[in-house]
Order: sequence, then C-alpha cells, then structure tokens
Amino acid sequence: MLALLLLCCGPAAAAGTISGPATVIDGDTIEVQGTRIHLYGIDAPETAQSCESAKGLEYRCGREAAQALRARIDGGVVTCERREGAVAGRVTGICHVHGEDLSAWMVGQGLALASRHVTPTYVRHEGHAWATRRGIWAGTFEKPADWRQDRRRVEATAGASAAD
Repeated sequence: MLALLLLCCGPAAAAGTISGPATVIDGDTIEVQGTRIHLYGIDAPETAQSCESAKGLEYRCGREAAQALRARIDGGVVTCERREGAVAGRVTGICHVHGEDLSAWMVGQGLALASRHVTPTYVRHEGHAWATRRGIWAGTFEKPADWRQDRRRVEATAGASAAD
C-alpha cells in the first residue's frame, strides 16, 4: 500500500498522471486527489437529463450513467493520464480502474457517446452498444451536447423574460 501511495504522489503525478480513490461527479467526470477530471473522448448524459426507454418510459439516464460509473469504480484506485484538447480550464484524462479504460467501458455499456471530434478511439465501442441496444441506445435520447445547448437557450430566454 505504501508503494502505491508513493507511486500516486511521486514524479508520475507531476508528469500528468493522477492516481487515487475517485469520487464520481457525473457520468463523464470524476474527482481524484482534489482534481476534477473529464473522461477523455466521451460525453455522457447530464445528471438532470432524461431519456426514454424502449417501452417509452422516461428515466433519468444521466443519473443512471453516474451510478453505473460509481459502481464500476467501486472504491478502486483510479489512474488518469492527462490528455490535451480539453475545454479551456478543464482537465481531461484517460482513466483506468482495475486496468480497464473507463471511457471505453461507459461507451460500450451505452451510458455515454463517443466524442468523434476529440478522438475516434471509442467509436467502435459505441457501434457495439448501438448494435446490441445497450443503455441509451435501447430507447430514444437527446445527445448530451444538444441537451446542454437547449438548456442554456431555455435559461437565457427565461432570464430575458424576467428582465422585461
């Protein structure tokens, strides 16, 4: 255990690797050693976002994605390698737990979308989730980026109406 602690806090951390227990913020964001890290190459539904199941029932797909990520990590040590190309001010990384790439797992389970504009790495996993109708692919959903944009538009309109 001591060796693991030295590994997580030694020179590797300075070189862009962060390792330790993780707290799940949402389906594509975790916190490790006080640093919020967006999982590289994916976009998961937002916590407040709802989707529709194959039977037409509404469910909180964003909350489900976060819960699944939390269960997958299950108290394990998460190791993240920082990646470039992040949104300004946001740390992005490829994160592993028990040797498994969390971004690949989330997309493969149908709990997140591959961010094609960032990397083609997870497109194959998304195709498999789509073909097997896993997670959000079992029903209908709005892409998380579109959902966020719609939410901002509604909030801006509400703010403008309140100012009138």
